[in-house]
Amino acid sequence: MSLSDTSRFLIADSLDSFPAELRGGIVAIGNFDGVHRGHRAVLDAAMGLGHGTHHPVFAMSFEPHPRTVFNPARPVFRLTPPDQKIGMLRVCGLNGALILPFTKDFAGMEANAFVQDILIDTLGISHAVTGYDFHFGKARQGTPDYLRAAGANHGFGVTIVQREEDEGAEVISSSRIRDCLAEGDIAQANGLLGYRWFFDADVRHGDKRGRDLGYPTANLSLSEDCPLKQGIYAVKVKVGETWHEGVASYGRRPTFDNGAATFEVHLFDFAGDLYGQTLRVHLIAYLRGEEKFDSVDALVAQMDQDSAEARAALAALQPISEIDTQLLDLTP
Repeated sequence: MSLSDTSRFLIADSLDSFPAELRGGIVAIGNFDGVHRGHRAVLDAAMGLGHGTHHPVFAMSFEPHPRTVFNPARPVFRLTPPDQKIGMLRVCGLNGALILPFTKDFAGMEANAFVQDILIDTLGISHAVTGYDFHFGKARQGTPDYLRAAGANHGFGVTIVQREEDEGAEVISSSRIRDCLAEGDIAQANGLLGYRWFFDADVRHGDKRGRDLGYPTANLSLSEDCPLKQGIYAVKVKVGETWHEGVASYGRRPTFDNGAATFEVHLFDFAGDLYGQTLRVHLIAYLRGEEKFDSVDALVAQMDQDSAEARAALAALQPISEIDTQLLDLTP
């Protein structure tokens, strides 16, 4: 089965879109926000079970986050929005992936209906792989033990993957990574992810002040619920199929207008028009917090220093995993 076929990687409105080629396969089930090292332990277990067999291996996930559905006034920031999650699951080497809508009706489904209607009747699975904390069905009645028993009763295998811990024996979780981003601890966030966190955003028109300062920037907007700490970052940016290095400022520009937060990227050694293009921005290092300067000259002097530090951080860049190598095109 060719992994190049994107038709098996879907953000679907319903299970009616489930590709027939994946029926009878091994399914990894989870939220997978961030597709971090803990999630990849689940995916790796599924792929290990499929190795040497005729069974396709695919992931099934859900959007939006359950807490967002039940408390829309406080949405949960997504490390990987649906399109990025699909892309990450594809990079992991699966044969397919399906992201389904999570609704209150779906949450109210009885656990036995989830097993019978979805896992058996629609997906026809041969094996289910989930994390230790995965629950499903009304009132979260579908526990890992429930799933094991259901598998034994209905003739499909079940593997429950235990918690994945970091080098300090702390559990790896999406919420912990969000906290790291909010604290400006990009090194820790990237270490837990196993790749450099990234986002996609369209370039929009700004006040063009950067040109006057000798630092033209591409102006990007992050989602309102993004917790990323405001400050200066070393970044690697993909424009179309071309990679560029740069330095970025995320904040309200306190030296000038203290306006709405904007992510402004200055690409080193670049000349061209980026308006209307979509950039993929990987955060490589957090350099410092946002500051207010007494003069433009003082600001430019600091920007010169920031650029030098960003170049140094980028020059020292080493892949932290095979996925990081693929995402950043770091192959020698």
